[in-house]
Amino acid sequence: MKLDPVTLEILGNKVTALTEEMCLTLQRTGRTLYVKETADFACALAGLDGRFFAYPRGIGVSGFVGLDCKTTIDAVGALEPGDVILTNDPYRSRGLATHLPDLQVIEPYFHDGKIVAYGWAFLHASDVGGKVPSSISPTNSDIFQEGLQIPPLKLMRAGTMNADVALLFQANSRTPDANMGDLRAMLAALAAGRRRVAQTIAQHGAAAWLAAQQDLVAYAGRRAAAVLRQVPNGTYRFSDYLDDEAGQGLPVRLALAVTLDDGAIHLDFTGTDPQVAAAINIPSHGQPHAWLTLRILSLVCTLDKSVPLNAGLLRPISVTAPEGSLVNPTAPAAVGVRHAAAVRVNDTLNGVLGQALTQTMPAASGGTIIPVVVAEPARHGGGQNVQVIEPMVGGTGARWGRDGADGRDSSISNLANNPVETVEAETGVEIEHYGLRPDSGGAGQWRGGCGQEIRFRILHDDTLVLARGMERLKFRPWGAHGGRPGRSAQLLLNPGTPHARELGKIDTLSVVAGDVIALFTPGGGGWGSPHDRDPQAVLLDIARGLITADSARRDYGVATVDGTLDADATAKLRATAPAGSERGPERDAWDAVFAPDVLDRFNAALYALPAATRARRRSRAYAEVLALLPDDFPRRGADADAIAAARTQLNAAIDMLSETSTA
Repeated sequence: MKLDPVTLEILGNKVTALTEEMCLTLQRTGRTLYVKETADFACALAGLDGRFFAYPRGIGVSGFVGLDCKTTIDAVGALEPGDVILTNDPYRSRGLATHLPDLQVIEPYFHDGKIVAYGWAFLHASDVGGKVPSSISPTNSDIFQEGLQIPPLKLMRAGTMNADVALLFQANSRTPDANMGDLRAMLAALAAGRRRVAQTIAQHGAAAWLAAQQDLVAYAGRRAAAVLRQVPNGTYRFSDYLDDEAGQGLPVRLALAVTLDDGAIHLDFTGTDPQVAAAINIPSHGQPHAWLTLRILSLVCTLDKSVPLNAGLLRPISVTAPEGSLVNPTAPAAVGVRHAAAVRVNDTLNGVLGQALTQTMPAASGGTIIPVVVAEPARHGGGQNVQVIEPMVGGTGARWGRDGADGRDSSISNLANNPVETVEAETGVEIEHYGLRPDSGGAGQWRGGCGQEIRFRILHDDTLVLARGMERLKFRPWGAHGGRPGRSAQLLLNPGTPHARELGKIDTLSVVAGDVIALFTPGGGGWGSPHDRDPQAVLLDIARGLITADSARRDYGVATVDGTLDADATAKLRATAPAGSERGPERDAWDAVFAPDVLDRFNAALYALPAATRARRRSRAYAEVLALLPDDFPRRGADADAIAAARTQLNAAIDMLSETSTA
C-alpha cells in the first residue's frame, strides 16, 4: 500500500511528535544531570526491519538516526506484550550500542496480537562499572576494562521486571540508584510511546500505520539522493589525525576517499590506521553507521530542511571500512571514547566535501567533546556521586559568508550545557568561571567560532576529575581557503599559583579541596584570508571580547588606537600576506615527513600482515623514523636534512613491511 501525500505528511508529523513526547517523558523523569540537563538520550520508533522510521527533530542526541535494532531484537527470540529488551554491548548489538554506558531499551508494540513497531530509547548512564568512575577511560585497552557488558536480554517479561537482571545491573555500578532511576525513566518513555502508537492506529488503521513506516523511509531516501545530486560527481580525498592513542603513543590517522555518482555516495576509509589498544575505536561493523555518516545526514538536512528524519537518509550511502581498522575494530577492542574518533570523522568529511562544495562546507570544528566528570564521596551513605559537570566543546568552523558559532559545536550531537546552579547544587564543586575563550577561533575572512573555558574549584577531599575525549592539543583545527587554524586545547591545575601545572590529557586526576581546574577548548578553523575580513567586523569582535587588540593586529592586520581603527597602519599591515598556514605548523611539519600518499602505502603494507602484529610493527617503524627528528616533533619542527633522512627511513620501513607481507 502506498499512502497519498497528504496522509503521509500527517502521519509523518504525528510520529515525529510521538518520539519527541517520549523524549520529554524521559527527560522529565530522569535522575542524573546528564539526562535531565545535558539531554544525552534519544527515543525513536523502529519498523519491523529494526530501522528507525520516526526520530525527534528538536530534543535528544541528533546523530543516531541510522542505528539498527534488528540484531538486538533477533537475539532474544519470541516477544510478547510487556517485554522490554536491554543491552549495552557494542559487539553483540552490532553497533546499536557504541559504548557500554549507553543503555539501549527496545519494546515491541502490538496490535491485534501482532508486532506493528518497536519503541526504542537510549541514555548515557553515569556508571556501569569498569576501572574508573563513569566507566570511560581513554587508556582502556579492551572492552573488559570498560564495565559490565549486557548482551541483548529481557529486562521486562510480560510487564514484570526481571529481578535477577536488575540486581546484576545494580551490583556492577558505582551509582546503582541513579542508574535505576534513569532506567525507569526510559521505561516510562517506552510506555508513553506505546499509548500514542495505539491512539494513532485507532485513528488511521493498522494498514496505514504499517504502510507509513515504509513510505516515510522511501520518501526520505529519495530526497536525500536528490540533495546529493547537487554535489559534483567525482572522487575526493582527505586525511586528518587524532593527537595520539590516549595521551601517549603515536598520532592516529583517519583517511577518507568519497565518491559521488548521481545521488549515491560511497565513503572509503582505506588508509585509516589499524585499531588501537586505547578506547577511541568506533564499532561500526563495516556498516554505514551513525558515527561514520552523520556529516552526510547533516549536509542533507541543511540543504533540505524539511526532509524527514529516519533511516531513509542513509539509503544513498555505502561504506568501505577495513576490518580491524580504527573505524571497524574487532572484539574485544575498547570503544569507550569512540566519540573522539567520530568527531574527527566529521572533520575529515568536512575536508573531503569542502573540495566539492566550497561555499557550503565549513572549516574544521573545535574537534573535541570533553565530558568533564567529578567523582566524589556520596553526601549521604557510602558509594560515590559521579556527575558530568559540563560536556565541554569547541567552536564551530567558519564557512563562506558566516563566522563559526562561538562556544557551540553540534558536530555529532546537540548536547546542552548544564546550568551552573544545578552543577553546584548536585556536586561538590564551585564554578569560578564559564564562558568563551578569546582568541581561540581561527582567523579568516570569516572567523572560526571561539572555544569555551571553564574554571572550577574542588570543595571536598578524595575527589577524582576525569576529562575523557580530550583532543586537538597537538594538531589544531584546520582552516580552509586561506583561513587559519583554531587554537589548541589546554588543561591546567591551579593556574596563576606557584603550583600551577599544565596537565595535557588526563585519565583520572586525584584532587583535594581547594584545587582549581581550568580547561580551555579549541576554536574552529577560519575560512578565507584573514586580511580580507572587514575591519569593522574585527573591531566588533574586539568590543565583544572574542579577540584581543593584539590578535587583531597580528592575525588580521587591523591596527587600533583606543578602540578605533587606525586606517593608515592597517593598510601597511595588510600590504603583505598574512602569516601562518591553514593547518598550523605542527601539521605542516608532520606532513613534511609523513605525506598522505606515503602513509597510504604504509597502511596497505600493515593490513597485509596478521592483525595481531600490526600495532607492534607500526610502532617499531614509527620509532625508527621519529628517532631522526627532534624529541618534541611535530610541536618542534625539524630542519631540511632531518626531514629528508626521516622520509628516507619511512620509505625503507614500508619496503621492509611489504617484503614481510609477501614472504
